[in-house]
Amino acid sequence: MRLPRLFKILSVFITYGLDEFVFFHPRTATVRIFTRNLLFWRRFSEPRGVRLRRALETLGPIFVKFGQALSTRRDLIPLDIADELAQLQDRVPPFPGEQAKAMLEAIYGRPLGTVFAQFDITPVASASVAQVHFALLNNGRAAAVKILRPDVDRAIARDVALLYTLAHFLERWFTEARRLHPVEVVAEFEKHLGEELDLMVEAANASQLRRNFADRRLLIIPEVFWDYCDTRVMVMERMAGTPISQVDLLRSKGVDIPKLARDGVEIFFTQVFRDGFFHADMHPGNIQVADDGRYIGLDFGIIGTLNHSDKNYLAQNFLAFFRRDYHRVAMAHIEAGWVPADTRADEFESAIRSVCEPIFDKPLREISFGKVLLRLFQVSRRFNMEIQPQLVMLQKTLLNVEGLGRDLDPDLDLWKTAKPFLERWMSEQIGWRGLVKALRQEGGQWVTLVPELPRLVHRALTTPPAHDLHQKIESLQSQQRSLQRWLTGILVLLGLMVGVAFALLFLVLGGY
Repeated sequence: MRLPRLFKILSVFITYGLDEFVFFHPRTATVRIFTRNLLFWRRFSEPRGVRLRRALETLGPIFVKFGQALSTRRDLIPLDIADELAQLQDRVPPFPGEQAKAMLEAIYGRPLGTVFAQFDITPVASASVAQVHFALLNNGRAAAVKILRPDVDRAIARDVALLYTLAHFLERWFTEARRLHPVEVVAEFEKHLGEELDLMVEAANASQLRRNFADRRLLIIPEVFWDYCDTRVMVMERMAGTPISQVDLLRSKGVDIPKLARDGVEIFFTQVFRDGFFHADMHPGNIQVADDGRYIGLDFGIIGTLNHSDKNYLAQNFLAFFRRDYHRVAMAHIEAGWVPADTRADEFESAIRSVCEPIFDKPLREISFGKVLLRLFQVSRRFNMEIQPQLVMLQKTLLNVEGLGRDLDPDLDLWKTAKPFLERWMSEQIGWRGLVKALRQEGGQWVTLVPELPRLVHRALTTPPAHDLHQKIESLQSQQRSLQRWLTGILVLLGLMVGVAFALLFLVLGGY
């Protein structure tokens, strides 16, 4: 099945003249001329951007997603191509509305007229995995109905299998590719795609994000209507907003565009570092803006998550980066094992400085992220830096956010906008606020656990099966660390109380 798919990709590649994008460099002029003469029968009346978009649409969901990601990076690709690929965000050719109606009736097991008071057969948006129709619920509430494309799961499984084949080939035959962990990266990608194909997972993601931003100060998330949801259909509150890509229209409505750009940065860092739960598909087709300037989030199929240790590590790196403490950045990478333990910290620090220093104190429009990425790749290759598959979605999302910021406000200083937020977050994690938070979260648990700890330790060391021993020891070590934090907190509080008592006593005696 993989070989026919490979031939299909090559056929589309040739049919739409995509060799133009591969052999564009002067060094490949000979190959370009040879290819052109070999395929002399081809005649192209459409611009290159249109041909690329149509080729990606023909090849299916994974290729469309690749085009969506590219469309947000106008600093990396020509504008004519970026403009054309932007149509992939919500204007992929839809499947027939009558087919959508038949699918919904099969899912609900009854005529659609008994499910909704009104259903618009014409889709309002169509993307790589699903399309959206407007409807009216029987209680009068306006809704948006998202339904998966027919057989989209098989199309994605076919291309993921091809990606695995390519990843295994790279790992086996190219030493340089091994540090990039291509198989693990594909596995991470497959996991997120699998979640995107289950709309009950997406509905749950939306509900979680809605709780995380319950104050609706910066971000509005639609309400999910659970009684209408299924693994293949999701029904949610209909939102009214302006696509974030229509900057001139937003400006005409009185939206403060620079503030909108700053708010976008705050929303991103809040999701990542406060919640460890972030929207990982933030292309313009998934974001609208309310008339009052608040963001409206849509399409929650791809969500990234970070554990506490990932959040803490990343925050320290970001903060050191913003403070230009390149030695701390270098040491954090060495301590985390992202580069070999025998790496010279001073050399690594110097390499990081050479990448980062040229882009500080500059607005987005003056930064060439293409050059920055190239330098980062060179540094990572030189020091055998390991790619972290669990952070691939975060890296992708950060590029999306930076691209959105560039489109909204090229004068945005990303570093100055993000630094105060990270400093506040770090103080809440490792300062006295963090201590109070840890005591509040774990204190009640340890009140019941501390008396049982000796028995648990004895049982773990004497009776567990061999294959569970390492896991249980790690669990006990984690519990011990939490206990130490709890006891430290109590000692600090007792110290404060004693200090206050002595201060009061001193004041009283001094009064006499």
